[in-house]
Amino acid sequence: MSNLSNFVNKVLGINQAFEQLLDAGDIDGVKSRMDTHESEVIAAIEEYDYKQHAVNDRPDKIIYDKKGNIKGTVEMNKIPIPYEQYANEMALVFLFGRQLKWSQLSKGTDDAFKAYTDLLESTHYHARAREFKRCAGSETESAMLYRLYRDDDGKAKCQIRVLAKSKGDEIYTRFDQYNDLKAFAWGYHTKEADNNTKYHVDIHTAQTIYHCTRGKLGWEVQKEVNPVGKILAIYVRQKKEWHGAEAIRKRIEHQAATSADTNDYFADPIMIMNADIIKNMPEKGQPGKAIVANSQTGVNDVAKYLTWDNAPQAKKEEMEWLDSQFMQKTFTPNLTYDALKSISQMSAKALQMFMLSGVIKANNNKEIYDELMDRSASLMISIIGNVLDVSLMKQCKELRVAHEWQNPFGEDVMDAIKNIVGSVDGGIMSRETAISLNPLVTDPLGELKKLNEEREQAIQQQMEIYKGEQGDNREDDERDEE
Repeated sequence: MSNLSNFVNKVLGINQAFEQLLDAGDIDGVKSRMDTHESEVIAAIEEYDYKQHAVNDRPDKIIYDKKGNIKGTVEMNKIPIPYEQYANEMALVFLFGRQLKWSQLSKGTDDAFKAYTDLLESTHYHARAREFKRCAGSETESAMLYRLYRDDDGKAKCQIRVLAKSKGDEIYTRFDQYNDLKAFAWGYHTKEADNNTKYHVDIHTAQTIYHCTRGKLGWEVQKEVNPVGKILAIYVRQKKEWHGAEAIRKRIEHQAATSADTNDYFADPIMIMNADIIKNMPEKGQPGKAIVANSQTGVNDVAKYLTWDNAPQAKKEEMEWLDSQFMQKTFTPNLTYDALKSISQMSAKALQMFMLSGVIKANNNKEIYDELMDRSASLMISIIGNVLDVSLMKQCKELRVAHEWQNPFGEDVMDAIKNIVGSVDGGIMSRETAISLNPLVTDPLGELKKLNEEREQAIQQQMEIYKGEQGDNREDDERDEE
């Protein structure tokens, strides 16, 4: 029991010391107690940028004359291949290729849910989520920062900014022993009116936002109460999308470059001629190339061609094998031209099986992004109830939403509708659930409202017809009595 108490006291002491540094304005001390992965991020960015690949550093070949003097240089081929970008974009398409489908789980919270879907649209949430995932896949980390402000009319607004090292942002985090985010910091530079740059760090906690600016005499700190009660940032860290295939890509680029050099020398036919019949030889770089043969070569022909037979076959096979290995090890579908021709007539289910490697990778990524999408939903609902529309605070506290990942290739709409209709007719699915699952319906709440109105109108018309028929029957009875 004493060991547990010591551990709890130690954790509380660390947190208290961190908060004391914040209150004291010791921002350098605060940053030193937060985690940063800058070195790993920079390394990933260098790999992602094909212009920084090692193949670009191949030295030029030095050419010597017969006396050993330097005659000049020949530029060697440098062929960087953006495999990393391809793998990252494919992973992005399989996860966020289509917008998330949000549904309401709670009852009596329609207004709050409508405000939530409106906020998704006004903040361009799907586009920001794609950018969020693209940066994380290429840099290993990124964040979505929620900015609350007032427009010119004084109305509260929300904006989402994606933070990443490639955009000039610095990211610092502080997690507790349960992997809950306790503090988030964003470092950035701004250019002032005098063209000087200033360094800023915004530190977010659930209670306070610290706006810190480095001055000549130290840090200037302005505190702002966090009106939401939650850290206004969603942070993600993942493996780069080409993890484990770095050496394969390097080998492919090396083989591509050296093969190109060899092709420059031997792909075109070379003529072998006796020296005594040649007067003017073509210079290097001209379309024709020739080799002068003296009497010691044993070449008796006046002229013949030197051709390249089967030498490149081994390289070709290795290149094809390496390419397939990169795609397999990164779970990236290899969409070649021939492959695309074969999938034009495939159904959505068959296409999904053809793209199985991408589906597997997307499911692995969902282990990370499922929780993050739930966190972002919870944060945005809190922003609505506490800042954007406080009249919905009660509904926002009760609102529960769920997200559903969409198939990037679309669904077989007719099959889906048949299954939905069959489920409703069989009594195993409600009408409201059927509407929310209908792939042709983009606004389930609005569609349900319209259907209810149409149903009420139909009932009203039936009642009026019934009343009219009853009135006619009474008039007929009265005539018969007379």
